[in-house]
Amino acid sequence: MSETADMIRADDGELWQRARQGEAECFGVLFDRHSGAVREFCARRTGSIDAADDLVSIVFLEAWRRRGEVELVDGNALPWLYGIARRTIQHRWRTAVRHRRALERLAPASATPDHAEEVAGRLDDERHLARLRAALERLRPPDRDVLLLCVWQGLTYAEAAVALGVPVGTVRSRLSRARSRLDAETSSFEIVDPATCPVATPTQRQEMS
Repeated sequence: MSETADMIRADDGELWQRARQGEAECFGVLFDRHSGAVREFCARRTGSIDAADDLVSIVFLEAWRRRGEVELVDGNALPWLYGIARRTIQHRWRTAVRHRRALERLAPASATPDHAEEVAGRLDDERHLARLRAALERLRPPDRDVLLLCVWQGLTYAEAAVALGVPVGTVRSRLSRARSRLDAETSSFEIVDPATCPVATPTQRQEMS
């Protein structure tokens, strides 16, 4: 068996251990294994594929820098990577808010209004998904994150707890609250119930394990 095939067959724990010892190729295998899921999470969280691509690079650079701190869940590093992604997105959002406020203070009263958000909204020609995104954005960030991780990304409660840095019980309560609030936000229009999405819910995955 070739060394490359051996790395591909290795589990996350072994690959991280070898990466810590300086085998950069093992980290490359981890990137190939998990970057797609991280990109999907970032795209759902930001609503932008371009932003998601940038964020994936930042997330894995940070993961490499912190490769000695990885926390696995049943041998899986993905929940830990989701945690890095979530914090990176929050940091970017706070930075963008500060920059926007600074520009608003500097802009003259007669400045031409910025129509960037209006234009971006027109790019999404799927009205149904646009309304769902709007409903998600009205949720509190902790509720939105747990909903994306557990329902759309299919994490178990334990995996989401690692990604969010909170106890499992907190994940359960946040998910229940998030579903209730999303139901309330979307009650005026027909929408797919998150609980019926094709992705396995935490309870379903735990029952199958």
